[in-house]
Order: sequence, then structure tokens, then C-alpha cells
Amino acid sequence: MELQRCLLMMKFADLHVHTHFSDGTFSPERLVEEAVQADLSCIAVTDHDNVSGILPAIRAAGPRLEVLAGIELTAESEGAEVHILGYLIDYAHKPFLAMLKNMQEVRIRRVHEMCRKLERLHMPIDPREVFDVADPGSVGRLHVARVLVNKGYVATTGEAFARFIGDRGPAYVSKFKMTPREAIGWLRRVGGVPVLAHPYLLPQNVLIEDFVKAGIMGIEAYYSEHSDFQQNEFVKIAEKFGLLVTGGSDCHGEAKKDIKIGRVRLPYEYVEKLKKAKCGMET
Repeated sequence: MELQRCLLMMKFADLHVHTHFSDGTFSPERLVEEAVQADLSCIAVTDHDNVSGILPAIRAAGPRLEVLAGIELTAESEGAEVHILGYLIDYAHKPFLAMLKNMQEVRIRRVHEMCRKLERLHMPIDPREVFDVADPGSVGRLHVARVLVNKGYVATTGEAFARFIGDRGPAYVSKFKMTPREAIGWLRRVGGVPVLAHPYLLPQNVLIEDFVKAGIMGIEAYYSEHSDFQQNEFVKIAEKFGLLVTGGSDCHGEAKKDIKIGRVRLPYEYVEKLKKAKCGMET
């Protein structure tokens, strides 16, 4: 038993990574190679509103790396975007895939509206430029930010969000009107374990307790942009509400060059707890 625990302590996971099927730049195959090079034992592919990268990653990994089927759903609460991670999902569930297809169409319409707003701000962008950058993935704000950088309107993608396309920016356009409760419900419906992503981004008027009431099962306490203080506070919140603790880098490849896969190295015992929680859902 002690040997098994020691072996688990030697294994590490990154449970929040993106492929080019959402707003990352790495293919699933490249992502797997990067994870292997980072000496990880497990990753979760969590593309935004998209599951197309999961199976290619599993096939590329083979016995070298464990790949968990995941997703990151976008919801809205009190006018702010809230992201809900889902782990160990059934990514072939037909009604779920139909809902995701609708979300892709909403994303396309959103880009057109954002481009209209940017043009009024004297930063004209052709939506086709954004779709070209996004191909083959589901288009999102990070793709718009990359085009803004490419055209010289801003110096970095961070500046694009801070000045123009962040939640309160002049070119912001809200997306799919899914509530956190609805997102959590969808994830539970496909057998997934719902986890609140990067909670440090929540505005003060959005309470974690509300997500607990809506059925959230975990919180992403270990995150590449959390300070030590924030990390400790979120662990305390997890303990207070009996939530699972997860963690991940939120690697987007070259789109966020300073956030490398494996920047957050979550001890594998947390993966075991995720699996145990899923088994508990099924009994």
C-alpha cells in the first residue's frame, strides 16, 4: 500500500490544456508530445465547447500518457463569463454534440458582431481573418486577440483583452446564454465531473456558494495564474464545501507562450479522486 502511494506521488497531471480544436495552437498529437517531454503521466484535453481533440489525443498517446476526456463549457452569471470544466465525459453523446454544434454557430455570429464593434473603434478586421486563425477549431476571443496583434492594433493578446474584448471592454459581445446550472446539468448528463475553472476570474458579485448549490463538484485551485494566497484560499473553500480540488496550466500552445504545459503539476492522487467521484455518480 505504501509502495502504491509512493508511485502515485511520482506521477503528475495537467488537467487543463487546449488543442487547435478550440483556441490552442497545438494539434492533439503535438500536445501529447509536449506532455510526454514535460514528464507528465496524465493530461485532460479541455477544449472550449468542443470535443474533437479528445480521440486524436488518446490515439497519439497510446500507453505513454493517460488522456482524460474533458471539455470547458462557457456560461454566464451576473453578466460575466463563467467557465465550467467537465472531466471523464461521454464525448460521443449525441444530444450533447448537437448542443455543442449550436454553440459553434453562436461563436461565429459573435465574431461578426465583435468585428463590427472593432471597426467602430477604428480597428477594422475581416471576420474571415479570425476564422482563418481559428481553423480547424471553435472560434473564440483569443483568435480575435491574435488577429489584433497580427495587425498591429495591440502589442499582446493580453492587451487586446484588457483594452477591448474583455468582459467589460468596448468590443465585448456576450455569447451563448447558458447558465452555470445548465452547464453543470449538461456535464452531469454526459457522466462528467463538473469543476469551476480559474475561480480567481470571478467578479465579486458571483459567489462560489451559488455554484455549489447548482451542483458543482470541484474547484480548480491549482492554476497557472493563481497566486500562492489565492491557491490556498481556494483549497480552503474546497474543504469548506466538500469539493474536489483540481489543477491545470491552461496551456494554449504558442497563443500563450509563457504558459507551458506542465506549468502546473498536479499530483496524480487528485486524478484518482476525480475517478472515484465519477464512480460514485454511477452507483
